[in-house]
Amino acid sequence: MDSDYCHCRIKSDYFHFSAAVIRPAMKLVAKVSELPFIGPVYAKRLARLNIKTLADLLYHFPYRYHDFSIISPISRVQLGEIVTIRGKIISIKNIYTKNRKIIQQAIVEDDSGQIEIIWFNQRYIPNVLPAGSQVSLAGKIGLFNNKLVMESPDYEKITSPNQLTIHTGRLVPIYPETSSIPSKWLRSRVAQFLPEAEVEEFLPLQLIKRSHLPDIKSSLQQIHFPQNLEEAQKSRERFAFEELLLLHLSILERKNSWQKQESCYILDIPQKDLAKFMGNLPFVLTNSQRQAVNEILADLTRPSPMNRLLEGDVGSGKTVVAAIAAYVITKNNLQTIMLAPTQILAQQHFDTLSRLLNPYNIKFHLITGGKKIGHYDVVVGTHALFHQKQPLDRLGLVVIDEQHKFGVEQRAILLGKNLKACLPHVLTMTATPIPRTVALTLYGDLDLSVLTELPAGRKKIKTWVVPPQKRDGAYQWISKRVKNGEQVFIVCPLIEESEIESMKSVRAATAEFNQLKEQIFPDLKLGLLHGKLKANQKDEVIKKFRERQIDILVATPVVEVGIDISNATVMMVEAADRFGLAQLHQLRGRVGRRELQSYCLLFTESTTPKTISRLHALEEAKSGSELAELDLKLRGPGEVFGTRQHGFPELKVANFGDLELIKKTKEAAQEIFPSLSKFPKLKSHLKTHLVVAN
Repeated sequence: MDSDYCHCRIKSDYFHFSAAVIRPAMKLVAKVSELPFIGPVYAKRLARLNIKTLADLLYHFPYRYHDFSIISPISRVQLGEIVTIRGKIISIKNIYTKNRKIIQQAIVEDDSGQIEIIWFNQRYIPNVLPAGSQVSLAGKIGLFNNKLVMESPDYEKITSPNQLTIHTGRLVPIYPETSSIPSKWLRSRVAQFLPEAEVEEFLPLQLIKRSHLPDIKSSLQQIHFPQNLEEAQKSRERFAFEELLLLHLSILERKNSWQKQESCYILDIPQKDLAKFMGNLPFVLTNSQRQAVNEILADLTRPSPMNRLLEGDVGSGKTVVAAIAAYVITKNNLQTIMLAPTQILAQQHFDTLSRLLNPYNIKFHLITGGKKIGHYDVVVGTHALFHQKQPLDRLGLVVIDEQHKFGVEQRAILLGKNLKACLPHVLTMTATPIPRTVALTLYGDLDLSVLTELPAGRKKIKTWVVPPQKRDGAYQWISKRVKNGEQVFIVCPLIEESEIESMKSVRAATAEFNQLKEQIFPDLKLGLLHGKLKANQKDEVIKKFRERQIDILVATPVVEVGIDISNATVMMVEAADRFGLAQLHQLRGRVGRRELQSYCLLFTESTTPKTISRLHALEEAKSGSELAELDLKLRGPGEVFGTRQHGFPELKVANFGDLELIKKTKEAAQEIFPSLSKFPKLKSHLKTHLVVAN
């Protein structure tokens, strides 16, 4: 009888249910709470995975697969194999050990023999799989009490001879999950609803053929229940293409919508006054600043409102460019609003604009609370500006700093305050280094100006990666610089050491502050700054640091933007390997603000060559965008655009590092968009599932 058996890899047709159990087609927009076997309790749990509709569920793709596709007779299994066996449960029971552990022990038999199955601490299994059940079990063959057993296998009951399995005997999808929504539950629901979902192809057929993409129905089938990894990969490529195409189309839609708007004000450029203003600046503009100013002034004279992104490293002079635009707005008897993500940064912008514009009888106001805007020429504020009830009927320019830290809805509220059926000019600024591939993808609706130089006289910040054995020497060196009249930032990634138990080796800000104050620098003045302080407490700490009442400021990455201390020459970063290169570059930009030589010390306990090599990239003269591009290659988009650099949309399948696919889908979107009305299914899909880039 054994000769009839062999190890075999399953080659079934596509996973399907019999027609008898298929109900009328389900709409993809159906809420999961309305679907069979889900209900309100599971709907709430699914919401934690951002699954609210049937479409969300079917587009909740596996991130890997367990290979249980080798089906073996029991007599042929070998130690260490991962296989699927099928047979009948002869006996099953809970066994209580001396140390109070519970083991579930079963004997399973097929035509070739028997094998023992064991689970640990799953006392419910004998009720789920009683003796006499026909089962399919998938797992690893191990040794227990010196005999071959199958340890803690995945399982499912076999109720009919031709039943196709979904948890065993195939490539089994593993999904992003929560403790209350395991992969097995998700797998069962997808298998149940996929044949019943009303799935229609919405990509143009010509595009599908030209790009060698599988159709949407087979792609959904093969990404969830593939026969082989090649099928899964081909389906993944289809959805990556689809995801980026929709993103590009949504950006083109936004750009088109913006360009159809009329500008509230087509401005006159007061050339003589402007030349006098720029000539009186206490510094000479860089070439890239001049280029950016010219591009902005050209925008202000056009009939459609400006929608421009001004990108530049920390300290490259973005606020000065914004000040020149605000001056032109004021000369046209109009109002400028500058929106900043934090109170610290708002105060910084307010101070800079005041210094530059005060001599010209321009009225300023800073709003970080519930005050009214009033009759001012330039208003700088935080989120508090969203809560202003009064209309802004003279609003000529909105400047938004670090726009990805504000939601689309928030920005729309601010722009919507204008009474007229038109839009003000909008200038967005960012110091967040953006990889070229991301800029191509996310900011296609914005005109781009880039500041590529630092102001004249700035010295390159010397950057060193400091190993643990040189820590004491670094402290002595820092002490000498402070006693020479300079100031220091020390940045730590956490506030409290207990926040993440697995990161106890990381020097948390509060613990570091106490140690430095008591043991390392007892004769120096130290301050502590972190995000849990109240706004007035932060202001007080920064005020003391600016006035040199604090020598060393120990802080979390709250100092990443907005703190400009001209006397600070040393930036020391603890656990630097836990930061992205782009964020380290921004932290480094907090020093080197005047002619004194400045330094950035990157401390790390890591000895991993890849990590050390990545940090050494900062020692070379590289721009923020180059570093962001490098980080994207080394660490992947999950790290670069995770919580450390929030605000970017999360891609489910595609990759921001895939320049070739980004270009390909952008070209396809540009080709399709002018005649989008010829593709009603795609147009409808774009409206229903509009991709929004925050």
